[in-house]
Amino acid sequence: MGISKVLNETAFDQWVDKAKASALPWSLWLYRKLHGMGFQLVLLTGRKETHRNSTEKNLLDAGYHSWSQLILRESLDAEKTAVAYKSEKRAELRAKGYRIHGSSGDQWSDLLGTPMAKRSFKVPNPMYHIP
Repeated sequence: MGISKVLNETAFDQWVDKAKASALPWSLWLYRKLHGMGFQLVLLTGRKETHRNSTEKNLLDAGYHSWSQLILRESLDAEKTAVAYKSEKRAELRAKGYRIHGSSGDQWSDLLGTPMAKRSFKVPNPMYHIP
């Protein structure tokens, strides 16, 4: 069993720009199921705002659509840890009246911090981890 590597941001940025990532089948299934049940789906990512176009294209090409918001990391968020950044964005959503029923992600930083979702689902990522 191999050990994942620390994220290489340069290589990751190049990969994001290609907009060719396929959807994880069960994640897409859950997304569609929740959308069909009337949930407002918010996508919160550590991807940079400069990748908005490629990220939106990739999501649409992979089968995702009709999200309420796609939140990407602004330049002011660059120095924040992933946990601090995502916690802050979840707190902003709560302040706007959203209830966070569920959260999923491939990094623990997607799920930890406050406020937390009622249910969280950690997706395996054997390729890299964010310290």
